[in-house]
Amino acid sequence: MPSLAAQYLARPFTLGSMELRNRIVMAPMTRAQSPGGVPGENVAAYYARRAAGGTGLIVTEGTYVDHPSAGDVESVPRFHGAEQLAGWRGVVDAVHAEGGRIVPQLWHVGITRKAGNPPFADAPSVGPSGIALDGTPGAGKTLSLSDIDDIIGAFGDAAREAERIGFDGVELHGAHGYLIDEFLWQRTNRRTDAYGGDVLSRVKFAADIVTAVREQVSPDFPVILRFSQWKAYNYDARLAAGPDELQALLDPLTEAGVDAFHASGRRYWEPEFPETGLDLNVAGWTRKLTGKPVITVGSVGLDAVFDPSTLGTARVGVDSVERLLERLERDEFDLVAVGRAMLADPQWANKILDGKESELVPFGAEALQTLN
Repeated sequence: MPSLAAQYLARPFTLGSMELRNRIVMAPMTRAQSPGGVPGENVAAYYARRAAGGTGLIVTEGTYVDHPSAGDVESVPRFHGAEQLAGWRGVVDAVHAEGGRIVPQLWHVGITRKAGNPPFADAPSVGPSGIALDGTPGAGKTLSLSDIDDIIGAFGDAAREAERIGFDGVELHGAHGYLIDEFLWQRTNRRTDAYGGDVLSRVKFAADIVTAVREQVSPDFPVILRFSQWKAYNYDARLAAGPDELQALLDPLTEAGVDAFHASGRRYWEPEFPETGLDLNVAGWTRKLTGKPVITVGSVGLDAVFDPSTLGTARVGVDSVERLLERLERDEFDLVAVGRAMLADPQWANKILDGKESELVPFGAEALQTLN
């Protein structure tokens, strides 16, 4: 018998032109299994297995937009080039054949790029102010206004191609210390022009990307933006110290045309601003402040939280989704994204929805080694 939480997750959901059979989302997870940036038949089969396993919406691993500094791993898929886009079309067709829906996560890694790495070894690391995530100055090139225009255009072009080849929407990666997030965060954005300064200025880059994307796609083509307070290896980082500052950050993005937010927290059960007396997590606050649909994510289905330092060795047990129930009952968020648990078990969604939690496969580091 499915749990009450599972019954909530089984409800269909509509976002723009995208109709989802349930509320379960596959979270984006970098796999680096696309030589030359081309997702092959193995990648298509990997995503199709999750669709066949009952997942309502798949968000692909981050895929590089068309800018030389966008990425630094040759086997991470790219979202430009005839061969790469043909590979992505194969992924879309495979997922659709299994009844799933899929959006690509469009990505520029920003200052975290390791200069000298392919696919464009000569390209520098870039950021809003050339400042590393730990605050070290001079870690890369400060983007010029011309550079910024080029990157904004690259996101718009990628969204147009996504719709053309059959994706159901797009997600913009604005989280975890990558380029869009670097503009949002005061530590890495010390610009004195229109793209830096107060919250409204720091959000301008992200809002301009959303505007460019909206101009390139159909009015009902869903645009999702992922953001996070925390950064990789800096879990105490905060974009917003409280609800007012978070609203100042989110309002321009809503006005620019974001249809849904993917609010990334490390632990979905933790309140984001406990000093307010409200138990809302970051996704809950986002929904409350914007009125937009929201995806929550953060250690769903696991009995241990995400820690990059142990990802390659950890073995993590399964956890009931029943802890989601209270938050689902009060509509704190609309969709629930699952990462490592679904990496280990392509049938995770069906097992949850069919009341077969006892059959779930626990996550182990071996799941990272292949496209299971």
